[in-house]
Amino acid sequence: MSAYERQMSGGTAPRRVLSHALLFALLCSTALVAASGNAAAFEIFGIKLWGSSEDEDADIVDPLRYAVTIEAPDADEDLAEKLENASALKDDEDRPVSGSLGLLAKARGDRDQLVAALYADARYEGVVIITIEGKPLDDLPPDAEFSGPQPIPVVINIATGPKFTLGDIRLEGDAAGLAGADFGLIAGGDAGSGAVLKAEASIVRALKEEGRPLAKVTEREIVADHATSTLDVTLTVAAGPVAGYGDTTVEGTEKVDRDFTEYMTGLKRGRQYSPEEVDEARDRLLGLEVFNSVTLKEADSLDADGNIPIGVEVSERKPRYFGLGGTFSNTEGLGLQGYWGHRNLFGRAEKLRIEGKISGIGSNELTELNYNAGIMFEKPGVVGPASKFFAGANTVLEHPDAYDRFSVKGNTGLSYDLDRQQTVSAEVALDYSKITDSFGKHTYLIASIPLRYVYDNRDNRLNPTTGFRALAYAEPSYDVLNGAAFVKLRGEGSAYQALDAASKFVLAERAAIGSIIGAGLQDVPADRR
Repeated sequence: MSAYERQMSGGTAPRRVLSHALLFALLCSTALVAASGNAAAFEIFGIKLWGSSEDEDADIVDPLRYAVTIEAPDADEDLAEKLENASALKDDEDRPVSGSLGLLAKARGDRDQLVAALYADARYEGVVIITIEGKPLDDLPPDAEFSGPQPIPVVINIATGPKFTLGDIRLEGDAAGLAGADFGLIAGGDAGSGAVLKAEASIVRALKEEGRPLAKVTEREIVADHATSTLDVTLTVAAGPVAGYGDTTVEGTEKVDRDFTEYMTGLKRGRQYSPEEVDEARDRLLGLEVFNSVTLKEADSLDADGNIPIGVEVSERKPRYFGLGGTFSNTEGLGLQGYWGHRNLFGRAEKLRIEGKISGIGSNELTELNYNAGIMFEKPGVVGPASKFFAGANTVLEHPDAYDRFSVKGNTGLSYDLDRQQTVSAEVALDYSKITDSFGKHTYLIASIPLRYVYDNRDNRLNPTTGFRALAYAEPSYDVLNGAAFVKLRGEGSAYQALDAASKFVLAERAAIGSIIGAGLQDVPADRR
């Protein structure tokens, strides 16, 4: 038992109920917040270019600097790192606090965070003692003053204690028929606070997937047995009735149409509730790119018809955006690009984007510069919330090593999300181009029907650490001017797997295959080969 726990409980006991402590541990481990003031000094990559620490201190009332030492001799390297990361005192060591009261408050909060970190690692006998100027935190009066030379010495001594494992597991109430092992609650298994609460959330989720939106844990008893270093867990769960969706109400819209936002959730009144559908609705609204944040909340009770009302809270993004950029290299010269866009053109998340790019300035003759200009339009929800209409036009003048090309192209089509992982799309396109390559000068007018299927279960599309993405693409094409017909086929896949628990190292693999069927090489435009 930590010193802090002894203070709160009034003594030690061989078995203790820890439900509130576990909840607090989860909150601490998932929401560590550090506040900082505005700094007058300017620093980049750890190098202060101008200003000084005195400039920073001027923004803080009665600035008090301190130095932290963390002593955890029993902790292995991994736990020691977790404890250091949990310490706000350590993280903010280079920033002064506001006087002695600020240091006391920060130290008390730090002790809570460190106890939470120990619980997350199943260390329920851990002891955290913090001393300031050699005096234990619990012995200091609320108005203690630290007048010694700065930085004030702060020592955090941590005795981690043994690592607990799960003991007796009991699921009661409407969860009595469920097996704890299916949710990671196994005797002898991981007893960390995060693991226990994750299992609890999984049990509730399993019941909600049966269409029970009011499923919840009604009673939680978690007892640490210090004699055996085990954690006994008893969860009582109320499943609640099966229900459908009630009314969907939207708050926070300003320029985006409120009825359209409700429509795009796809949650039809009376259809059986599904937590996965609610998640899909949130993702779909975020995918409109007109909202900074989207929150869907289920009501605490059913309506008169036995349905669950859904509340949607949104905050809007700025509708217009633009950008300018440039590149330079000694081989390709200067390149300039710019774009302008609107995310909510007519109030229903219609997107318009105009962009242009020029490259090769300085390295090529004016007649050999590369140009690219385009305009794109998207309208979501045309045939259901999961659909999107798109159209575009662009013109290209480019001079790569293999050919010279001038092209004007237009396309229009429809995409549809089958679910959160699968998307299909089809479009029609017309491309007029003049190309000079090793086969001579040619003029083409290609009519095509690009078809695409994408499966994507990556955990994060911008920075994936697990999962894979697969693409199947077919484009039947016909050259109206020359009478050539061909089909372009392509398949590709990429897979990702983290090699460590922190996902610092990720193994990524990619493979692709393609072919053109139905026409000779000289009959296919150079940019499509």
